[in-house]
Amino acid sequence: MSDLGLHGYQEEVVQGALRGENIIVWLPTGAGKTRAAVYVAHKHLQRTTGAKVVVLVNTVHLVEQHYSKEFLPALKHDYTVTAVTSDSDEKDFLGAVLHDTDVLLCTAQILLNALDSDDEDKHVELSDVTLLVVDECHHTHKETVYNKIMRLYLEKKMRGEGRLPQVLGLTASPGSGGAKSLDKAVEYVLQICANLDCAIVSTKKFTEELNMKVPRPIKSFDIVDKRQEDPFGDHVQWMMRQIHFFMNPPDDFTFRGFGTQEYESDVVALRERGVKEYNRLLQQCAIHLREYNDALLINDTLLMEDALSSLEDFYRGRETRIIDDTDRFLLNLFQDNRDMLITLASDTRFKNPKMEQLETTLLRHFDPNVESKGILFSKTRKSTHCLCQWARSKTSLRFAGIKPAIITGSAAMTQHDRDDAIRNFRLGRVNLLVATSVAEEGLDIPECNLVVRYGLLTNEIAQQQASGRARTRDSHYSLVAQRGGREERREHLNAYLEGLTARAVDEIHQMSLREFREKIAELQAKAASNGRVAEMHMAEKNGRYSAAGVQLLCANCLTAVALGSDIQLLDKMHYVNVNPQFRSHYNRGPVVLLPKTFEDWEPGCVIRCNNGNCNMKWGYEVKYRKVALLPNVAIKYFVLQTPKGRTTVKKWKDVPFTVEHFSFSEYCEQQLTPSGCITSKR
Repeated sequence: MSDLGLHGYQEEVVQGALRGENIIVWLPTGAGKTRAAVYVAHKHLQRTTGAKVVVLVNTVHLVEQHYSKEFLPALKHDYTVTAVTSDSDEKDFLGAVLHDTDVLLCTAQILLNALDSDDEDKHVELSDVTLLVVDECHHTHKETVYNKIMRLYLEKKMRGEGRLPQVLGLTASPGSGGAKSLDKAVEYVLQICANLDCAIVSTKKFTEELNMKVPRPIKSFDIVDKRQEDPFGDHVQWMMRQIHFFMNPPDDFTFRGFGTQEYESDVVALRERGVKEYNRLLQQCAIHLREYNDALLINDTLLMEDALSSLEDFYRGRETRIIDDTDRFLLNLFQDNRDMLITLASDTRFKNPKMEQLETTLLRHFDPNVESKGILFSKTRKSTHCLCQWARSKTSLRFAGIKPAIITGSAAMTQHDRDDAIRNFRLGRVNLLVATSVAEEGLDIPECNLVVRYGLLTNEIAQQQASGRARTRDSHYSLVAQRGGREERREHLNAYLEGLTARAVDEIHQMSLREFREKIAELQAKAASNGRVAEMHMAEKNGRYSAAGVQLLCANCLTAVALGSDIQLLDKMHYVNVNPQFRSHYNRGPVVLLPKTFEDWEPGCVIRCNNGNCNMKWGYEVKYRKVALLPNVAIKYFVLQTPKGRTTVKKWKDVPFTVEHFSFSEYCEQQLTPSGCITSKR
């Protein structure tokens, strides 16, 4: 192993781990937490007979990054190091892989699947692991995958079952959970410690060295006043009022202000009410109002053209999907006003002052004769694309030498494309990354002299991690926001919460070992009890109705198309309809293209409702083991007709009936004749 050459502050925080204690290492972004974890892993491998180190991360791209940048280079000469992701065939026999390797890096979901698996080659026991490293361990709370794994750990601990791994957590901030008081913040940090069965450590002796190594950026608030006139936004609001008048909302229903998150919550509730009251008018109007509200939010943050584009994307092709007079009115309203919206969106007198300030902020730090690198954080994938296009097309930014590229999550960007963007950033071919929160945590992004947060509301953890990306001397961290707006208020609150978290950790450090252990044991016992109660409630909720007694209705046309008993869970991942008669209810569209391949299944065609002009997208077909062609459906596109009325749920885990697990052998036996022809047993 090459000499890691730890800094004094790194050596200080890992001393407990070197003694075999469970600890959370709290160091800021850029301070070398992963390097410290590699050092602990190496010492553990040297000292522990039959050592097995498992490193958990919460995203696929971090598996490859930690593997290739940190663990493999340091350990490969003496130990076997293996990385497993959802793209790897090894995920399907993880138990066998762990048996033959010394250090395994994987996403938490892969380990959880293996812990739950009955397959001998795939199954892993926590007792098989001697050191469990949990990266970004502040995510170990509520129903996260990290916490599900640690619940299994704590269950075994409380039952006194077998050997348990040593735990090493890594975080740039445990957070405060939004607590406003010191007592509540202490309670939150203690709960994180209890969930991980760890104490928390930070540097005390080497703070000066840490501050020299990881300097804090110069912070600025680039605040602008609200735009004085907004004819585009005013006209969108006028159109929303026309929808209100048309649908005549219930007397007891109140809307809050247009263009707010509160209004979005209101129209979501209105849609649910329309579903329950069998009122398609309310349901559809609510769906369209949400799109107009989204356009107002985009108009507030980006360009008017971007807001208009969002509406045009929503209404594109809807003329072929008219079911009734409600659809006809809503489509005509947009089409009749589209030319006016185009005219207003192109009027340069009413520019967004936030965008103008963003331009000024970027020009303050970029110059063709100066080497600058920056990250511009924004909220959504759509906003990153809009901002990147704006930066490329803006003459002043091009002349300043700005060369932007996008970084988003794995759902919209392949690992290869993300690596290319970061590599080009490192080489200087790109000098401004326009990124979602995916770039806040963990990514191996070179040092920057500028970080800008724009149109983004997040907690203090995300704020600290984003600011930690500005690591060069005299680097800058800028918030571009409206005066008195939510972003400015949240930034001030986050700064307070950051200090509150530090005070909470200090309070914990001042506890005696006995007091700390008693509090942790109390929290763990309480969490176990709450977990059992939650499981009972979930079982009761999922068993409220028989699956055969619940109908699935298309969320758009409200036609009954399936029963709950038709749905089965395939490989703990896909909710598929196994009734061959379901195929008479949908049309096939284009083939779904995914950026990766899978061992047991491949995507097929998009499926859409074929009732009249409905054409509502439901999901896509999957071909399983090259034999079974099964419709994989998303519950958000359906309404549930239960014995007590209609309802909607966002996720399959919330349906009020039990979903059976898919058995490939039973499927073949029941629905495939010897000749391979599908038959119906219904």
